[in-house]
Amino acid sequence: MNRLFNKNCDVNNLSPLTLAFVGDTVFDLFVREKLVCEANRPVNKLHKAATGYVSAAAQAKAVQKILPELTERELSVLKRGRNAHTNHKAKNASEGDYHYATALEALFGYLYLSGELDRLRELFDLIITD
Repeated sequence: MNRLFNKNCDVNNLSPLTLAFVGDTVFDLFVREKLVCEANRPVNKLHKAATGYVSAAAQAKAVQKILPELTERELSVLKRGRNAHTNHKAKNASEGDYHYATALEALFGYLYLSGELDRLRELFDLIITD
């Protein structure tokens, strides 16, 4: 499968926060698809289950799980995302967790916009495997 919109995109010239803007939705879609395919549940239960994956704390833990498996390029994107200066404070997360969540989202945005969907699936599988 290709990207959804599938227009050329120079991902190497996008800011880490722009990558995170896309990656937030990409990660959320992976989580939602996983949950919906597991079982037909009421939407409020789906939403509650999704928050266990998409919270800043959960995403920070996800980074730790995939860190040993990242390529040099992926690690570089992750670090750019982690070090990005946001003009916004996390409501229900530590500053560290918030930065790592942004890092994960930047990586997912980068891989998605690069068309590396198989790699996204690999990383997501690592995240959801206990």
